[in-house]
Amino acid sequence: MQKLLIGLGSLAAALLAASPVHAQGAIKIGLIMPYSGQFADTATQMDNAIKLYVSQHGDSVAGRKIEFIRKDTGGIAPDIAKRLAQELVVRDKVDLLAGFVLTPNALAASDVSAEAKKFMVIMNAATAIITTKSPYSTRTSLTIPQLNETLGAWAYKSGVRKAYTMVSDFGPGHDGENGFQRGFKDAGGQIVGSVRFPVANPDFSAFVQRAKDLNPEAIYVWVPGGVQPAAIGKTLAERGIDPAKTRIFGQGELTEESALKSMGDAGLGIITVYHYDYNHASAMNAAFVKAYNGAYSRNPDIYSIGGWDGMHLIYEALKKTGGKTDGDSLIAAAKGMKWESPRGPVSIDPETRDIIQTVYIRRVEKVGGQPRNVEFDKVENVKDPFKARMKK
Repeated sequence: MQKLLIGLGSLAAALLAASPVHAQGAIKIGLIMPYSGQFADTATQMDNAIKLYVSQHGDSVAGRKIEFIRKDTGGIAPDIAKRLAQELVVRDKVDLLAGFVLTPNALAASDVSAEAKKFMVIMNAATAIITTKSPYSTRTSLTIPQLNETLGAWAYKSGVRKAYTMVSDFGPGHDGENGFQRGFKDAGGQIVGSVRFPVANPDFSAFVQRAKDLNPEAIYVWVPGGVQPAAIGKTLAERGIDPAKTRIFGQGELTEESALKSMGDAGLGIITVYHYDYNHASAMNAAFVKAYNGAYSRNPDIYSIGGWDGMHLIYEALKKTGGKTDGDSLIAAAKGMKWESPRGPVSIDPETRDIIQTVYIRRVEKVGGQPRNVEFDKVENVKDPFKARMKK
């Protein structure tokens, strides 16, 4: 039944595309995000940036009006995400799909994109394999290996020879662990131990103590956003792990803005890798942060930048196609596209359809009396290493 619905959707889209009336009609974008539930704020941040981009760049492209149809998955719900994608294609007759905060939902909707030949812009979900599931999908956020393999190699280059890894026991945590370990070991480093803890773990004391007992030169941590970064940061401090002596590495969520507010001085010295932070020093980012704050009274984050650049890619692809919205035309327009983002220069890899970007190494320092992520090194033009290995 699902394949039948998708097939009908493809047929309907093809018939409508051939209609002169439709050619002058609005371009419909289906946004699939967790607007309610545990991840609602991430969807809000992404959608805020989408709205801001449209307000600054207009609601028409190539002579056609842009319309959005928003669908709520309520959280991690791949079955719902797939059903919503089917409804958007068959019933709402959208021209393209976008959003996708969460990996399971993006993977499920990719089946619809592939069979209905719908252009799909992934604005966050970061598991490397996602764009392999539909030839019509592209991504404007990151991949976890892209960040963490870079960090692992950088850690060795910075002088660390022995490291311990501790991560949340689910897909993204495993990707972070594997990425850091691969980058570190390929550079010549040694992993002296590792542990995976439950995703909803409320107490990190035993896990941190286990790492401390091995006396590594560095500890790599991967936890999702929310309350866990502050909790594990405080536990590291309580167990006497001084980042000046035992270096603490992690992906950017570990020291994101709200986590640092809770950690306070316990976060000082932690080193993280990320692709965007509102503190990034550039004229374009300063303007972006000012506009975002003016509209929403808060700072943009990685979900915001994914939404912003996702809309830029959609607008520019539509300009290149002259308003044509078939999947083949839009994905061809997206491949190889380059632009200057508030995060820095980015492009879409024509082979993998994933983003190529600068990866930033940051350290938590006191700025104006408050702990803040300060970029002090970077690696430019980083591709997703997972797909590079797949081609070999």
